[in-house]
Amino acid sequence: MNTSVPVLTIRPARASDVVAIFGMVHELAVFENLEHLVVANAAMLREALFGANPSCEALVGTANGEAVTFALFFHNFSTFLCQKGLYLEDLYVKQDARCKGYGKQMLVAVAQLAVERHCGRFEWSVLDWNANAIDFYESVGAVVMPDWRICRVAGTALHHLSCMQTVKTNKPARLG
Repeated sequence: MNTSVPVLTIRPARASDVVAIFGMVHELAVFENLEHLVVANAAMLREALFGANPSCEALVGTANGEAVTFALFFHNFSTFLCQKGLYLEDLYVKQDARCKGYGKQMLVAVAQLAVERHCGRFEWSVLDWNANAIDFYESVGAVVMPDWRICRVAGTALHHLSCMQTVKTNKPARLG
């Protein structure tokens, strides 16, 4: 029995990968039962990755010339460490490419980038019902932070919050 980890070619995403990456984003949303929240499209992803002011980066893993996995990430900042960090927004492996070690290879590649870039942290979120992912992440040394919860304001609620008055004036507070 061959117990070696299959070869996966990992490289920075290229503009020509956007359609494949976006297809995997959709597959991930379906897996997480969140497809109803996807409002993005491939053109928006292309702009986020390769536009004039990119907001994220991605690695693509290919096997036999086909994109079978991706990791999308961006830098954040820790005030406690006073260092930048690397936040992994999504890591996905196509269904038929699972159980081959590709997820671990991608996670290691992103961790290597975090170390090369002198990041103080490498973080990501995991859904509490995804026991397989939690077990995997813990097996590679990640700590699932039990006391932390993600707070999110989006859509109409974000607009409403941005319009709230912070002092009793007729004008919203101005930044800058």
